[in-house]
Amino acid sequence: LVRLLTLFGALFVIGGTALFWWLFIDPITVTLVSVTRGSAAEVVYATGVVEPVTWAKVAPLARKRLIATCTCEGRLVKAGDEIARQDSSLEQAALDELLARREKLENDLRRASELLGRNVAAATAVEQASTALKEIDARVTAAREALDDLILRAPIDGTVLREDFSAGEIIGTGDVIFWIGQPRPLQITADVNEDDIARVKAGQKVLLRHEGFLADPLNATVKRVTPKGDPATKTFRVHLALPDDTPLLIGMSVEANIITDERQDTLLVPAEALSDGQVYSVTKGRLQKKAVTTG
Repeated sequence: LVRLLTLFGALFVIGGTALFWWLFIDPITVTLVSVTRGSAAEVVYATGVVEPVTWAKVAPLARKRLIATCTCEGRLVKAGDEIARQDSSLEQAALDELLARREKLENDLRRASELLGRNVAAATAVEQASTALKEIDARVTAAREALDDLILRAPIDGTVLREDFSAGEIIGTGDVIFWIGQPRPLQITADVNEDDIARVKAGQKVLLRHEGFLADPLNATVKRVTPKGDPATKTFRVHLALPDDTPLLIGMSVEANIITDERQDTLLVPAEALSDGQVYSVTKGRLQKKAVTTG
């Protein structure tokens, strides 16, 4: 009997301790919020980079030493303006050699034509000299084009947005030396997950976020969706048009929320309050489950 009483006493103490702990020391905390009315939106999240609508990269066609640049960041240039030059000493020497050979072949053709006119030389000699001159002319044209390729020119009218190399550096075909474009209008090139792309359409409103401009709302509009996605990243490229007065700068990365659906004057509760189509409401200090319809 003593052992039984002792056991019951121990269980009573343990149970009382557990009850005290549950009620007073580690209670379940419930945060209450009021149901409100307002606007709700369904969005597709994306990240992107601010770019000019019209712009071009300038890169060399050959790996050579850069001997001169315009050092013209921020300046306006016209299509065809020289903005950089690579070392062309070898190409110039090759062209000079071809021009010297052309001069000799031209003299040979002139002499052969004169001899043919006096019936001293055969017509085949003139034909051979003429063919050789045509061949050297083609080589001279190619050499001049190779020489001209070492002069980097602006591909479009615009502002030099960025210049990355200086005279004296060796640059190759993969090195972009200049970014040239129109400062306005701007756009955002964003990547959208392939699971969400079916909901994105041209004309939809976009809310933007950038840590440098948290005080003012940033807006954009879906301009177009690239028809083919990237199977490696499982994303589609979407172009978002920015207004002319946007404070965003070229090269900034932004977060974009594309509004795919919107409701006005609707009941709002936090998403965390929903569970399996139900919410908890408080009535006279007690929690009660209530079924709700979302959408």
